[in-house]
Amino acid sequence: MGDLGVGFGYLMKGQRWVAGHGRWFGFGLLPGLVTLLLYAAVLVGLSYGADDLTAWATPFADDWSSPWQGLFRGFLVVLLFALVLFLAVIAFTAVTLLVGQPFYESLSEAVDRAEGGEVPESGLPLWRELWISARDSVRILARVALYGVLLFAAGFIPVVGQTVVPAIGFCVSGFFLTEELVAVALQRRRVDLKARLALLRGRRMLTLGFGVPLTLAFLIPVVAIFLMPGAVAGATLMARDLTEPERESTPGDGAVPAPDATLTLGTTTWPPAPGQEPQTPPRF
Repeated sequence: MGDLGVGFGYLMKGQRWVAGHGRWFGFGLLPGLVTLLLYAAVLVGLSYGADDLTAWATPFADDWSSPWQGLFRGFLVVLLFALVLFLAVIAFTAVTLLVGQPFYESLSEAVDRAEGGEVPESGLPLWRELWISARDSVRILARVALYGVLLFAAGFIPVVGQTVVPAIGFCVSGFFLTEELVAVALQRRRVDLKARLALLRGRRMLTLGFGVPLTLAFLIPVVAIFLMPGAVAGATLMARDLTEPERESTPGDGAVPAPDATLTLGTTTWPPAPGQEPQTPPRF
């Protein structure tokens, strides 16, 4: 459970980082503003057409008496908006990251540079990076849509549908939201989608500690815009810590034995143990 707090800590560190680097904060706001305008248009259209859509989808309820028809279709409208919001949280991040790929790539590199150590570069042209990001985003959105349909159906189960299902929905959103954000830094490290998902599943509580609070905050679009730069910075910090320890401990990376290491070759050990008769050092 401690990983939950660690994941939330990365989110806070990212917000503090951009707060201390005001130029990058303003730089990272631009893609979110563009995406917000697109989302506003979609939600306005949905608000006008939701009643007609539910009526078209439930012709069997046309002859129901009042108030059951209104209650049933009103409930479906609420579920429809819940499903759209569920998908919108992930889609907002995916669309914003796609629109702002050059912006967030530069922001992520700036975090790596400020924190010291290696600043990885993918070495790919911009069009190739955009293609990979778009392709991976579609794959993630397909997974989220599948979960969304299943959770939408489970929402009809009494009690469970109003308590457990929303909690699971936020966890699913938080996990995939984190994946979308760490992809900015991990893609530069040549970590593909399959490896990213495996990496995050191995630290599931850490991933949820980062993503679930952010999911709740992203339900308010204006808040999402202001948190996005810090979320990218925090995800970069997380990506650094998730990948660098592995590289440091990877065998065959050129590490040399410590000066006091003991070498065993066949039955000859060098240097000899205390009290052992000195032997001829092994030849190589």
